[in-house]
Formats: sequence, C-alpha cells, structure tokens
Amino acid sequence: MTDEQKKRCHEIIHAASISAAAVGAGAASVPVVGSFVSLCDESAITPIQITMIVSLGKVFDVSLDKTTAASLLTGMVTAKVGRKVAGFFAGLVPGLGSVVNGGTAASITEGVGWAAVAYFDK
Repeated sequence: MTDEQKKRCHEIIHAASISAAAVGAGAASVPVVGSFVSLCDESAITPIQITMIVSLGKVFDVSLDKTTAASLLTGMVTAKVGRKVAGFFAGLVPGLGSVVNGGTAASITEGVGWAAVAYFDK
C-alpha cells in the first residue's frame, strides 16, 4: 500500500467512523424500546459502512457495487454481535447509552474499514 493510499484510507475510515458514532449516540438517546433503537441505528449505520467499503475499494482500483460491499460487510458478522452486546450493557446504566453506543459504532466501523483495507491490499 502506498503512502497516498494509506492516507486516503484513513480519511475514508475516520469519516465513516465519525458518522457512525453520531448515529449511534443519537439513536441511543431516543426514548424508545431498546430493540427498536438497535434497528434504527443499524439501518442508518449499515449504509455508512457499505459506502465506506465501496470507497475503500476505489482507493485500490477495485470496483464494487453496493450489493457486493454489503456481502463483505455481512461476512464481518462479529461487528453486529459486538453492537448488540454493548447496547445491552449500556442500557443497564442510565445516560451511558449514548456514549457507549456511539463509541461502539465508531470502533466497529473503524475495524470493519481496516479489515476491508487488508482485504483490498492483498
């Protein structure tokens, strides 16, 4: 990976992670039933991650459509499990949900991004 590719990957991944954190933190603060919040933020975070994967592919001259990117994301199922576990524990402490949910969304998006970079860099 060239320095320019690495720089571009950092920009793409960090922008997606910040967006995911904002969605995750915002969804946790909505006063609704826990599973509905999980659905809401997942439905908003998944497109962010798909767009990130498509953008990372372009950095490595790999052309992906959104369906293929979604398949790659689905293969990284541990991200979904991690969000569910973190969401459960965050719900046990009032006020902590936004911080934990946002941080978890950012961390997982960051991990998914770098996993995609490793995949494309092969």
